[in-house]
Amino acid sequence: MSSEQELQINPVVGDSIVHNNKVLTNLHSLTASLFGVSAGILGLESYYGFLFYIVFSIITTILFYTFQLAPGSLAEGRSVVDTSRYYRGALDIWTGGITNGLPGFILTWTLFYGLVRA
Repeated sequence: MSSEQELQINPVVGDSIVHNNKVLTNLHSLTASLFGVSAGILGLESYYGFLFYIVFSIITTILFYTFQLAPGSLAEGRSVVDTSRYYRGALDIWTGGITNGLPGFILTWTLFYGLVRA
């Protein structure tokens, strides 16, 4: 738990957290649709399609996590941001994108699978 003094030094602004979650959700929704297009064009079926989605969603999350830089982090030698300051929890980054992007993935996957295989 954060102490009162720590919150006074580094305040967490609710509007910023909502904005950060919205940006992360938009990123995962866009990439999920692109992964659906890819899986449909490749003709993946059943578990292979879902495995494709999970693997590439995890890769996207890892890339987002490692390349997100805070102001001055390069000068301090840090390349990874402390996510607890910018999101509600560490699991929001890892699990939120997979569950939020799944419907878009399934829709574009079936659409492009049907277009290519028809």
